Amino acid sequence: MTADQPGRAIRWPLLAGAFFALTAVMAGAFGAHALRATLAPRSLEVFQTASTYQMYHALALVMIAGLSASGLRLNRKWLTSSAVFITLGVVLFCGSLYGLTLTQLAWLGPVTPLGGLCFMLGWLSLLVAGFGSHK
Repeated sequence: MTADQPGRAIRWPLLAGAFFALTAVMAGAFGAHALRATLAPRSLEVFQTASTYQMYHALALVMIAGLSASGLRLNRKWLTSSAVFITLGVVLFCGSLYGLTLTQLAWLGPVTPLGGLCFMLGWLSLLVAGFGSHK
């Protein structure tokens, strides 16, 4: 059975999703407890936005892994593309927001919309996968 045949799961999105979910919970707890006394309310809000988006997209990666093994006739190349874009979105969008709030490095600001674009491309790829065949 090759990687493009139906019935063979794409495993790495499950691992990435589980890791991102774990670290989103950790970041949320860190923000709620350790950072509450040190960050301005707006910065804390931005930090919480990052952890929330990270969790949503962690769950999306787990879902993509499940869809890849579901037997549905989904286009695996687009499923993989979706997982790649969502992973990049977590790193760029959430990572830049965490970095902005914790370090105040202004150069991270322009990275955030690139991460948002990756999220959109990930969801678009998933939509295309749903219309495609199993190839």
